[in-house]
Amino acid sequence: MSMTERKEKWFETWFDTSYYHILYQNRDFVEAERFITNLLAFLKLPAGSNCLDLACGKGRHSVFLNKHGLKVTGVDLSENSINEAKPFENETLTFDVHDMRTVYKKNEYDTVFNLFTSFGYFDDYEDNLKVLNSVNEMLVAGGQLVIDFMNADFVLDHLVKEEEKTMAGIKFHITRNYDGSHIFKNIHFTDKGKEFNFQEKVQAIKKEEFEDLLEKAGFEVQHVFGDFSLAQFDRSKSDRLIIIAEKK
Repeated sequence: MSMTERKEKWFETWFDTSYYHILYQNRDFVEAERFITNLLAFLKLPAGSNCLDLACGKGRHSVFLNKHGLKVTGVDLSENSINEAKPFENETLTFDVHDMRTVYKKNEYDTVFNLFTSFGYFDDYEDNLKVLNSVNEMLVAGGQLVIDFMNADFVLDHLVKEEEKTMAGIKFHITRNYDGSHIFKNIHFTDKGKEFNFQEKVQAIKKEEFEDLLEKAGFEVQHVFGDFSLAQFDRSKSDRLIIIAEKK
């Protein structure tokens, strides 16, 4: 079924397809786990801290956080992804289907993680504030939110307009563009004689916008980093925007 035939939001469909996981199967999880290790060394969370991995996907990073002695709940809107994560559950690791714009459990979590650009998917900019307000309600007093997003300035300066990737014998033709608010990634491919078209889009939210949103949602920004080594943020050079904020 092509994207034009679908009525749901794009992230409710594309993330649930097997093709999404085929295209991104070579994502660098070693680098991701190194980042989480650096992050936990910096945060110094006590063993058994109650954490929420918001938009956890298939749960790989929730599992890694849990192995570091944290109690972790991973939630994601994609039912397929959560079904793949469920076999990893244990006494201190659980997964559930949930929309990040609403409260999952109130005053429950010491730390909420939102990692690897899992924010800004929505058409309505106000939904970003809904997410952050919900996170605030889910955190205990003095709890922390960790957001790992792309550095929109850097990404826009280095936007690859067109490329092809062949994964599992499928040739994915990818184009990207920016409309002043969203970065669009259009994905076209043919499999088993059928054509598919999907589109990803993410809001190009910049550092000042995040700081404004966090302030409105009752957070105080504590630290801002620019890469997985937790180096200082540089607008023109950093590839990531990593923000640690505390519930006021």
